[in-house]
Amino acid sequence: MDIRIAAYGVIIRDGEILLSHWNEHGRSAWTLPGGGIEGAEHPLEAARREIREETGYDAEIDRLLGIDTMIVPAAKRHHGSAPLYAMRIVYRAHVVGGRLENEVGGSSDEARWFPLGEVDSLTRVSLLDIALRMNAEEPADGAVRRG
Repeated sequence: MDIRIAAYGVIIRDGEILLSHWNEHGRSAWTLPGGGIEGAEHPLEAARREIREETGYDAEIDRLLGIDTMIVPAAKRHHGSAPLYAMRIVYRAHVVGGRLENEVGGSSDEARWFPLGEVDSLTRVSLLDIALRMNAEEPADGAVRRG
């Protein structure tokens, strides 16, 4: 079984979420900015690096929202002949600098802010819905969860 560990950032500002358009191997959808950890890189560093590469923004990580795992059967993979165990580390983050720019030569081809109310109408990867649920379950620092 192959293993891939990746880190992503949920970045929401003024009622909008920053998304990256994944476009690879003939498949495309909106997702969180983020991606695979390189070598001995810490997941926090990977999330910051990937956000910068995919969106042009410098980000600061606020907190861990959660970890999601999935197994992709070998028959559904575009590369590789073994099943893939994917671990996806999801952080809440915020922009601290930079400017919106699209990635060139990577697995994503566009970055854009979307109103949260439009997310359901987007063609998106399942991780986006999972991460938004994680974010809703973890109030901002100092907030009181009711329910």
